[in-house]
Amino acid sequence: MSVRVGHLAPDFSAQAYDRTKDNTDHQFTQVNLSDYAGKWVCLYFYPLDFTFVCPTEIVAFNKAVGDFADRNCVVLTASTDSVFSHKGWCDSHADLKSMKHLMLADTNHALSAAYGVLDETKGIAYRGVFLIDPAGMTRWLAIHDLGVGRNVEEVIRVLDALQTDKLCPCNWKKGDSTIN
Repeated sequence: MSVRVGHLAPDFSAQAYDRTKDNTDHQFTQVNLSDYAGKWVCLYFYPLDFTFVCPTEIVAFNKAVGDFADRNCVVLTASTDSVFSHKGWCDSHADLKSMKHLMLADTNHALSAAYGVLDETKGIAYRGVFLIDPAGMTRWLAIHDLGVGRNVEEVIRVLDALQTDKLCPCNWKKGDSTIN
């Protein structure tokens, strides 16, 4: 079964790397989607650590964590790498040293498969992004090919539109009129 808009997002339990913790022993934690009940969740997948397009996206999402938080939205990212790979990448990449959101490890590929982004031949995730509402419903999703980065401003624009709970015309931006 694939993830569908208007349906409950698949719950998950995954090991995560939390760079915001000072003590290395506490940087690895278990995370469940249900931990964020009552909040919006932006869950985005990327193919692999130590690659070229991925850090541009991760840095862009990381810079926008405050914008998401202002909208009661938690940002989570996931790849098929381990938490140790996530840590090593963040330790070695200047732009990733200030990570403010959790990096989920999907080493068994269950999370990527549940969200329909797993390229089974390569064992990696496509670039998928999912907006999940406070009740756990998938409200928006987009899946990109491996070589094409996402636009974080567009994800925030869609989140703003969804949070109006009104009809929003094409190219609508926060502050614009909705359709009555």
